[in-house]
Amino acid sequence: MKRVCDLLHDKGRDVWSLTPDATVYEAIEQMAQKGVGALLVMEGERLVGIISERDYARKVILKGKASREIQVREIMSYPVICVPPELTVEQTMALMTDKHIRHLPIVVDETVVGVISIGDVVRAIIEDKEFYIQQLTSYITACG
Repeated sequence: MKRVCDLLHDKGRDVWSLTPDATVYEAIEQMAQKGVGALLVMEGERLVGIISERDYARKVILKGKASREIQVREIMSYPVICVPPELTVEQTMALMTDKHIRHLPIVVDETVVGVISIGDVVRAIIEDKEFYIQQLTSYITACG
């Protein structure tokens, strides 16, 4: 059974972040450059929030605000739900589904060591199921 640390090993531990003082426009620009849907909001090494495309759509666009004038601190989500790397992929999927979140920081001793998305989790679950199907098919074929 795969764990979150396995996902980080496969995808890498890159963490994209900005400060709470950054503008929302800078956040959206960085998300586009990095090809991600969310950024961590950090004060030094301390995780203080997360900003996603969903936050932008609901808290800026729908409210008619200007992204160049609003700071990230005004729309970021907090407190941030985090998980340890030992959590299983299935436990992680259940948490993300229950809390309606798409991006999840991975934390060890209050230090962010990576970020995973719902896409990473779904991909891992599909790979696991495909592996089990191959194993069962091989077993059935060998016995027949």
